[in-house]
Amino acid sequence: MDDLKSLGKPTGYEFNYSPEMLETFENRHPGNDYWVKFNCPEFTSLCPITGQPDFAAIYISYIPDLKMVESKSLKLYLFSFRNHGGFHEDCVNIIMKDLIKLMEPRYIEVWGKFTPRGGISIDPYCNYGKPETRFVAMAEFRTMNHDLYPEKVGNR
Repeated sequence: MDDLKSLGKPTGYEFNYSPEMLETFENRHPGNDYWVKFNCPEFTSLCPITGQPDFAAIYISYIPDLKMVESKSLKLYLFSFRNHGGFHEDCVNIIMKDLIKLMEPRYIEVWGKFTPRGGISIDPYCNYGKPETRFVAMAEFRTMNHDLYPEKVGNR
């Protein structure tokens, strides 16, 4: 873990979308299938049309293969969306694709629960199963059965 750049060092924040700040470390249990879940309740980005801020809780769940994402680098990466102009659906897909490229997980899903603006909240969900593995079927099943029983949402 000596090659990690951000862990244990003073925090430098990037204010523009920066996937290059993501870092990995070796999965110490590659023989096990297990979940890693990140709950990120303070995500912000900008509406690409109005420039107004959008706020969300981002949920990232994955089953690692050989590499795992280092959590401080993930926090800094998510913070880098602060000045990024992207629709809600675009943001969650970008996050998922960047994490797939970074660590090639067996399975990953990203769910954004954005706070209402103009009386409407948007909750985009995307997932991925590693090709030629049983996780492709899992991704299909979870997509087809996603949100069958949505939570009761108040004002978030």
